[in-house]
Amino acid sequence: MFILAATGSAVGLGNIWKFPYITGENGGGAFVLVYLVCIALVGIPIMMAEVLLGRRGRQSPINTMRLLVKDENAAKVWQFIGWSGVVAGFLILSYYSVIAGWALAYVLRAARGLFTGITAEASTAAFGELLSDPKQLMIWHTLFMVMTTVVVARGVKSGLEQAVRVLMPALFILLLLLVGYAMNSGGFSQGAAFLFSPDFSKITAGVVLTAMGHAFFTLSLGMGAIMVYGSYLPDDASIAKTSVIIALMDTGVALLAGLAIFPIVFANGLPTGAGPGLIFQTLPIAFGNMPGGTFFGTLFFLLLTFAAWTSAISLIEPVVAWLVENRRVSRPLAASLVGLLTWLLGIVTVMSFSAWAFEFTFINETKSNGMFDIFDILTANIMLPLGGLAMAIFAGWVMKRESTVEEFGGDGFAYKLWRFVLRYITPLGVTVVFLKAFGVFDAGS
Repeated sequence: MFILAATGSAVGLGNIWKFPYITGENGGGAFVLVYLVCIALVGIPIMMAEVLLGRRGRQSPINTMRLLVKDENAAKVWQFIGWSGVVAGFLILSYYSVIAGWALAYVLRAARGLFTGITAEASTAAFGELLSDPKQLMIWHTLFMVMTTVVVARGVKSGLEQAVRVLMPALFILLLLLVGYAMNSGGFSQGAAFLFSPDFSKITAGVVLTAMGHAFFTLSLGMGAIMVYGSYLPDDASIAKTSVIIALMDTGVALLAGLAIFPIVFANGLPTGAGPGLIFQTLPIAFGNMPGGTFFGTLFFLLLTFAAWTSAISLIEPVVAWLVENRRVSRPLAASLVGLLTWLLGIVTVMSFSAWAFEFTFINETKSNGMFDIFDILTANIMLPLGGLAMAIFAGWVMKRESTVEEFGGDGFAYKLWRFVLRYITPLGVTVVFLKAFGVFDAGS
């Protein structure tokens, strides 16, 4: 159940919504290759470290780090790991909820048969109409936040575990069905080549930073979620095996999403760099032209909403758990307070797609969705990697070796490999990417 719950946290909008659109914006195969390297050398080692910290502390991320700092006789400054994760998760949920609202809106559109026979132009126009209507976005954003808050207020264990057990495999099967449709769309060879044939000239410092940031985002690292799940992991469960399984399942879903979407993009002459709306412009075309498309389209966006829901619950849970533990606030009140604050901040993202939109440049790339892009870059590309780097250093260098050996259940080959990668390769890789991306030294050096 830990694997299913953590996979439910990791598999969500990051795989099916974000991975395809940032792959399209960053050159396709080259980005995918860098992303896979980041998963292997950065994501998995840090996931193991975060699970280890959570199981060692058995509390909310903030209290876990306070306890571990005391037990390991470390400087109090390391307590910021818990706080930074909670803040990052709060910021992510504020815009994540708005995107999940799009999926909710598309459940209704699919159920009404609006995708039937839809063209690429009509699909693009329909999505643009949704984005330009703040009232609609607010309604769906509000509904999603209410759904999330209610579940967290009542406790996430009962019901959610059983739902994850059924719905995560169902989402995987539907993705396979979409890949089957894409294979007959007329653009499969182009889509597969775009996804898996790297053009190394497309790799820049910014692309590497984005790939690394997405590795953290998609695995839910550095935001306290995996630390919370780790606090429930039984002592006899293997940290290494569970972390690798979760990472493989998460990456598999992302690649399937790419194989389902990019052939449709090429078959219909859509731009690969269409941005955040990519899946909402491409998948309706597939559902509108396949047998049973109304049923499958409704089911897909329903499952996508559920995947977003499980991830949102994991984002809000750390700060709710802290309020319950430290401020003696009831769970329903804590969930309501955090949910209300997140909803209010989400209004900024809602307006970023219309009245409050503005352009800005980040590492030679122009972004046009104002505060939405700023929140996304601040969390995924900066806060999560820095938080993950701090976890790697704390678990690899600050914690006593005996403590980490005890949590790993021994110092065999898996432990030694993890410790070496976590102490040397992971911190060096994250640091070099940051230095290059922000121009501290020349990107070609």
